[in-house]
Amino acid sequence: MKNLNRGTLYTWNIKNTLWRLGFGVVWLLFLAAIMNACDSFVDVDLPNSQLTANAVFEEKATANAAMTDIYSKIRDAGLLTGSPNGLSHLLGIYTDELDFYGTLPSGPAFYNNSLLASNADVKDLWNTTYNQIYAANAVIEGVAHSVNLATADREQLTGEALFVRALLHFNLANVYGNVPYITTTDYAVNRVAVRIPVATVYANAKADLEQAIVLLPAGYLTADRTRPNKDVAHALLARVDLYAGLWNEASNEASAVLNNTGVYVYEEDLDKIFLKECTSTIWQLAPGFNSGNTLEAMTFNFMSGPPPLSSLTTDFMNIFTANDQRKVHWTQAVTDGTTTWYHPYKYKDSGTGTSTEYSIIFRLGELYLIRAEARAHSGDLIGAKEDLNVIRHTAGLADTVALTQAEILDAILQERRLELFTEFGHRFFDLKRFNSIQPVLSAVKPGWDAHDDLFPIPQTELNLNPHLLPQNPGY
Repeated sequence: MKNLNRGTLYTWNIKNTLWRLGFGVVWLLFLAAIMNACDSFVDVDLPNSQLTANAVFEEKATANAAMTDIYSKIRDAGLLTGSPNGLSHLLGIYTDELDFYGTLPSGPAFYNNSLLASNADVKDLWNTTYNQIYAANAVIEGVAHSVNLATADREQLTGEALFVRALLHFNLANVYGNVPYITTTDYAVNRVAVRIPVATVYANAKADLEQAIVLLPAGYLTADRTRPNKDVAHALLARVDLYAGLWNEASNEASAVLNNTGVYVYEEDLDKIFLKECTSTIWQLAPGFNSGNTLEAMTFNFMSGPPPLSSLTTDFMNIFTANDQRKVHWTQAVTDGTTTWYHPYKYKDSGTGTSTEYSIIFRLGELYLIRAEARAHSGDLIGAKEDLNVIRHTAGLADTVALTQAEILDAILQERRLELFTEFGHRFFDLKRFNSIQPVLSAVKPGWDAHDDLFPIPQTELNLNPHLLPQNPGY
């Protein structure tokens, strides 16, 4: 049976899979969630008593299972997974954060900036993420047709799915550039989808998030903050507005969360920021089993050298100033007696049998930096420095000495590099936003070209849907 996690968004074996895509996807999501029978919800045959999507969304428990299974898929594969095939690692080796040592098949292509449109990981990131978007759309449509779901449940699920749809499209656009914004499960529409400008993707994501904010509850459904609420949508909208250059809006969205001190308390202990109970966490993904921890810890941590996969670059380690406690608490040295390597040590638990860490997607530290940057651009230099200094003080550093707008923005870019390293490709995106990617990476990455600021569109997708043409420049 074809595995849709490695399939294509636009064309499938219609005879064998249209039922699954049109009606059965939510049942299969539900089946995987409640039975844990297989790794992929398309790896099993349909049950004899086929439960349609309509039936799934008539019950709160099954509808919630369909939604939460999307989060498990995001955790395990695609752009936001903490595995070696996610953006945290791939964009780390693609830029100036990580040196690559391992045998990951596509690793050398990312590390040496030699991606091709035929690259398997480039294709998998695209296909897996669009399948996750498809599942979110299936939830939106299923809930809309539900008769028995309570209004509060209907709004919660729709808000969550809109948030997921915005999150995934936003990240796709920052990796691939112009991409389709998929809002339906209609095969006839999706198979001829066209790419739209990045600015339009941002606008569509913003619209989805504004609707999600209306629908989502103010509080969390669960104490572990794994189901989005209004503040999670505000946090993503702050990021979208920042990338879109909407400075006042970005500042306001960040403030909406930062000012909610009854729910969020900024954690100043660096060793507690990535624990699952951290009060600075806005949204996180739970491990795959109750006693599990993060894929990030398994990806980045190692105990002996040389590194089995990757390590932090010497250039990155050298930018920490002497008193920066993030070097002490968020990196760890490993030596073989001759050579010393460093690995990210934000997530410390690689498998103790007790669940202590979840994968954090949004946290207060980023929002302070978002607001600092937005304030600096809008001329509020005092407010920008105040926000920047919150992050610096947590790292054990004195107030910034930056004075002018340009100096403050440079200081923010530097602080983002030190604060958000190996978290979902922030470094790559920041260099692009600051128009610094070409001078910075061409100096440290042999063969870096101007077109390397985008991944190629997978060639298989262009072959299947010519409406996706033209290919990104340089490929």
